[in-house]
This record gives sequence, C-alpha cells and structure tokens, in this order.
Amino acid sequence: MSYSFGPRRGIVVHIAEELKSAHSPLTDDELSQFEFLDLVYRSLCAILYNYVPGSGHPGGSISSGRMVQAILFDSLDYDVSNPDTAGADIISYAAGHKALGLYAMWALRNEIMRIGQGERDLLPKEERFQFRLEDLLGFRRNPTNNTPLFKKFRARALDGHPTPATPFVRLSTGASGVGLASSLGLALGALDLYRDDPPRVHIIEGEGGMTPGRVAEALAAAGTMNLRTAFLHVDWNQASIDSNRVCRDGSQPGDYVQWDPVEICYLHDWNVVVVPDGKDFRQVLAAQRRALAINNGQPTAIVYRTVKGWQYGIEGRSSHGAGHRLCSAGFMAAVFPLAAASGTRLPECRADDIRCGGNDPVIIEECYWDALKVVREALEKNKAVVSKLADRLAAARERLKKRDRKVRPNAPRLGVIYDQKQVDPRKVPDELVLKPNTKITVREAFGNVLNHLNKLSGGAVLAAAADLLGSTSVSNTAKGFPEGFLSFGQNPDARLLSIGGICEDAISGVLSGLATYGGHIGAGSSYGAFMAPLGHIAARLHGIGNEARRHLVPGEPFKTFILVCAHAGLKTGEDGPTHADPQPLQILQENFPKGVMITLTPWAPEEMWPLVVTALQKRPAILSVFVTRPVEKVADHAVARIAPAGDTVTGVYALRRADSARKRDGTIVLQESGVTYGFIEDALPLIDKAGLNLNMFCVSSAELFDLLPPEEQQKIFPEELAREAMGITGFTLPTLYRWVQSDRGRAASLHPFMKGHYLGSGQAAAVLKEAGLDGESQFKAIEKYVRG
Repeated sequence: MSYSFGPRRGIVVHIAEELKSAHSPLTDDELSQFEFLDLVYRSLCAILYNYVPGSGHPGGSISSGRMVQAILFDSLDYDVSNPDTAGADIISYAAGHKALGLYAMWALRNEIMRIGQGERDLLPKEERFQFRLEDLLGFRRNPTNNTPLFKKFRARALDGHPTPATPFVRLSTGASGVGLASSLGLALGALDLYRDDPPRVHIIEGEGGMTPGRVAEALAAAGTMNLRTAFLHVDWNQASIDSNRVCRDGSQPGDYVQWDPVEICYLHDWNVVVVPDGKDFRQVLAAQRRALAINNGQPTAIVYRTVKGWQYGIEGRSSHGAGHRLCSAGFMAAVFPLAAASGTRLPECRADDIRCGGNDPVIIEECYWDALKVVREALEKNKAVVSKLADRLAAARERLKKRDRKVRPNAPRLGVIYDQKQVDPRKVPDELVLKPNTKITVREAFGNVLNHLNKLSGGAVLAAAADLLGSTSVSNTAKGFPEGFLSFGQNPDARLLSIGGICEDAISGVLSGLATYGGHIGAGSSYGAFMAPLGHIAARLHGIGNEARRHLVPGEPFKTFILVCAHAGLKTGEDGPTHADPQPLQILQENFPKGVMITLTPWAPEEMWPLVVTALQKRPAILSVFVTRPVEKVADHAVARIAPAGDTVTGVYALRRADSARKRDGTIVLQESGVTYGFIEDALPLIDKAGLNLNMFCVSSAELFDLLPPEEQQKIFPEELAREAMGITGFTLPTLYRWVQSDRGRAASLHPFMKGHYLGSGQAAAVLKEAGLDGESQFKAIEKYVRG
C-alpha cells in the first residue's frame, strides 16, 4: 500500500530564492538605519539583564529583535500615539519569556518618537499610554519598590512576563502555548468584526514555545477556520533551557520533537515563508512583505533561522534565562559596540567596584540609570537616523488612517447583552419560560439562554466544544445562524467554532483571546472533569490580563469568556469516575480574586436565565457554568413550597425558611443539581411528613453572593446559620466550607467522597445511592443531624 500527502491550501515560500531575482526591500541607507536600531536594542537588552540580574531571557529577546523591529517599523499599520485605536494591527508576544525584549523595544520606540517626532505628535498625549525609558527602572520590580529613582520617575512596576498593564499589550502570556492560542483568538475576533479589511495580528513565538500540545490544537483551528489575518513569527534558534537541539533539523533528530516549525505549520494548512538568515534585515523585511501579500485565505507563519544570544557573548541555551554576571567583562564587551559607534562612554564600572559588586539596591539603581542614559545619549547623537525611524512610525499611522477600517454593518453588538433595559435577569423571555412539570435538561436550558442572547446581539456569542456540541447542548447557541462550523472562506456567519476536535486547552485559550478583542463572548464546553482543569491556565492568564488592564485604564469592565463545565455531577454515572468527577468546582470556586471568576452551580433549568444574565452583567473575566446531562422535571415551586427560581440571583438563597414561630431544628445547605433534585423530590416530602422545621438554602454561586453588600449577605445567610448548618453537595466537601463552619456540621455533611473512595459506574440513581446522596439517604442523615 502506498501513501501520498494530499495538497494543502497553504503555500511555502523560500524568501532567499525569491530575493535572487527581486529588488532588495531596503536601500543601503535604510539598512544602516535598521542596523543601528538593532545595535541599540541589543545593548539595551544587555543592560536590562545586567542591572536586574537573574531576571528575564536575554538570548531569546535578542534573537527575536530583528523580526520585531521589522514588524513595528515596517509591517504594522497602527497609531503609535494611541494604543487603543480601533482597527489597528496588533503585535502579540505569545513568547512571554521575551518580556525583557518587549520592554526594551517599547522604551526604544518611545525614545525614537520623542527625539524624532518633530511637529508630528507621535507620542501619546497621556503619559500612562507611553512606555518611557524611565519605566525600565521598574523591570521585575514590585509596586512596593521604594528606591529613589523608581519613585522619582514614577516608573512602572513591570511584570516578569507581558501583561496589558503595558500599552500596546493585549494579553497576559507566559504559560507555554496559551499565548499562541489566545493571540489567534484576537485574530478571530478582529476578522469577524472587520471582514473586508481586517486588522492583522502578528504573533511572536519560538520553536520551544510551539512544543506544547495546545499549540498544535490552535494551529489546526486557525488553518481550518481560514484565519487569514494571523501572522506567526517564529524565532527558530533551536535553544531552550536544557537543549540546543529542540526540533529536528534536516537529518538531525531533535531532542524534544521530530518536526521543525516549517513542517508543523504547513501540516496545519498555514502558508509558510522560510527565512534562512533571520539576522539579515533584507530577508526579514522581504519575508514580512511577502507574507502580507499572500491572498489565499490561510494564516501565515514566517520562520526565521536565528541564533539565541547573537552578539551578546553568550549563545544558545546558556542565554535562555541567564546572562553575564553583574558588570563583568562579558557585559562590557556586549555594550561596547554601541559606545564606539555613538561616541558615548559607558559608566566606569569594575566587578570589584562597590557600585556594582555590592548589593545596595539604591547604588545599583543609580548605575542602572547611568547606563540607560548612555542609550538615550546614543540616540540623541544620531538624531538624523532616529528621525528617519520616526518617519516610519508616522507612515504606519498614515497607512492606518488611509485604510479607514470600519466594522461591518451587520457585525455583532455585544453591548446589548449588558443593557439591562433589553436584557433583564428578572424578566424571562417568553420563549424561555419553562412550565412546571415539563421536562428539559439543565444544559439545554443554558444553551437556549445563550441562543437568545446571541440573536439579540446579532451573533456576539461564539461557541466551541470538545467534540460535544450537541451532547452538551452548547450547539443551541447557534440556532438561527448558518449551520456548520465557522469558516471565513466558506461559512463566515456560522457561530460554532471548530477548535481542533477534543481540545479543551486550545478552546479556552482561543476563546480568552476572542473575548479580549472586545466584540464577542466565547463559550467553550466539555465535561466539567476536563474543562475545569484544562481551561484553568488560560482562565488564570485571562484574569491576570483583565486585572492588569485596569492599571492602564482604571475601571474598565472585564471581558468575559465562558467555561462550560458540562455533564457535571454524579448523574453522569454511566461514564464512571473518570467523567462524573465531583472535583472540578473546587479548582475554580472562590479560587480567583474577587470579581474575576464567577462560578454557577444551578440545580434547575428554570434558574438558568436569571442566573446567567445576572452573572454576565457583573462582567467577570471568566464565567464558569456547571450544567448536568440528564433530563429533569421543571419543579412546581408553589406546590413544593420553595422559593421562585428568580431568587437564585443572590447566589445563596432560601428555598424555604424555618417557621419562626416554632423551634428550629437546623439548617440545610444544598449545592449541585443532582443532590438538590434528590432533596426536593424525595427527601423534602419525608421532612414535611416528619414535621421537621428546617432552614433550607441552595448555593447557586458563591461569587455572586460575595458580590453582594455585607449587610445583604448577613440578611440572607447570617453567620450563625453557617455555624449550625450541615451541607449536602454533589461536589467536594471543601466547596461547602464557606456555608458549613462547624466541625459537627461538616461531620454531618454529605458529599461524594464521604465513603473514602471514587464511585462506580451505572445509572444516575444507582451512583447517587452508592454515594449515600439519594433522597432517602439524605433524609436519614438529616434526621441524625437533627437528633444530634
């Protein structure tokens, strides 16, 4: 049997071959300008590592420098005077460990604008949107830093990896592979809003950062969706922390993976432009211009062969997260070419000098600032070159202005979802009203809520699932829109995303970036057993990014994406303990800073509209919704004498309160759909028959309750009740600790692991009975608690 590879939609371009028969993209004068720019940049990288020793990655920052300089000064259509200009191209550092280089480049660009702008007002008018040379004094400094120059210059406290506290940075990156997935989410959001002339997203990554599995998932999604506005710039230097042979290189096997970046991108239907010498500015600029000219609808990767730590004096893996010792001869040699070329003089410094050999942070800061001023002096002495580089930034702004990009007329209108006049959590739309005793799944009710919001907003909700669109009912989100998966080449108005198949990692990463762009909510669904842990990293970075953005724009609302933890709880019993896992809520609930994450644990389908809308309008960065699989009966709240479903919006609410005219027998706290249905349908009639006088509370969202004013919290669920309560949960016991605070109450509480083992497989009723969480077992435990 023979096998042949089928044709790809992407193409491979060898830029060195094309340059043989083409004009150089740079004149000799332009080339000298870029060479000067890179000399200053490499020197600045060396200075940052020297005076903040042990911090950052000088090698990769240096090897990626030329591709980034070409993007910022030649390829990008953006407004340097306004980081938030609508429709501008984006540069995104998926390789978050190159933050040292990002900060050096941003400060260098700011100096070029300041010195070379003339009358053109290139600098942002508000200082908070600038990134000054002085801000480098805050590299890897905590906001509590108290050194004199840090305070004098109001320097930014710069994170060790990029965050949106820095202008022109959209995402928090650093966890390997998440930055690429979320950057592709930015491209997805931009392309869906601006169809005719969409902003391009330029993504910086290295081959080592492409080794995580979530990268292959994300590459597959971009190739499949025809994400033509994504441009991946790969710094292929073959060096990681432990290896100088990360990938296969020709016939030489790699230490880690047996592909090279060209192969893996082309395999996933990307165009690839191969740059054999990433140190050659002519090849670099020619490659970027060629990439922008490709018009076949596919995303494009530009793969540059580079040398990690080039011209730094330490190359390869030794420069990955390490560099020269403080003020050593190696450091001096690395920055000497700048001093020689510019006629400047470095501060006098010897390794045994107290100014550098000591550990006094004030003295080191003074030395650091002296070195930064050498960079400023070098730029000011070369004002003619700097002015020409500033011309390029001015041209980028003019290109963007000339493009005059417009959001398409029928684009999604996300703001509608947050307009309480149009979307009221207390007013259930007619088509979503559920009649008592009818049957529906909680997951279907949730999907119907998303669909209603999607129709109102003109398609602002995009949904993805780990090959479970119908099974988890998240496919309902797209009813009324074109069927099938979104493809910008074939089916651009579909609202379902094909993200790599069974790929919770990439789903959460892509949807976090989609939300960050600002025009959409992404909802990604899988079994809660998998979505909660695998989505946690992207969710955490998204939360960090949203919080960091508020340092730049105080009070800006968070941008929400939804982790759908579907098939949650023990009623997914036939799948057994691998899938019916009680643990996911503990990973997420009350595990983020206040307001960043909201978890929802509804018990009934009729809770979905008020609960989901209330949570969305609180504007969390992440909304995690736990929904179950089985068909349930819509409760008749009046007959059962329990509170209306709308009371769920407070996060904790009384299903029924004890009769104040009688002695109270105790307080029960319920959490999770399966156990609450068991309580309502089976235990509650027995409680009423026995004449027990109990408070009965349900937890629908710990975080929504936390967002209430303290006095309202105390009114709904006083602390005294927590000290007497027992709990019943389909999740883990620690998720009840907030509501059940006594040792006696916790000992009386029911939870899936109370018998000390994972539960077996079978129908829902059998698994609940094995756990001791069926209604009859609940009643017996409540009786025992009351007697106690």
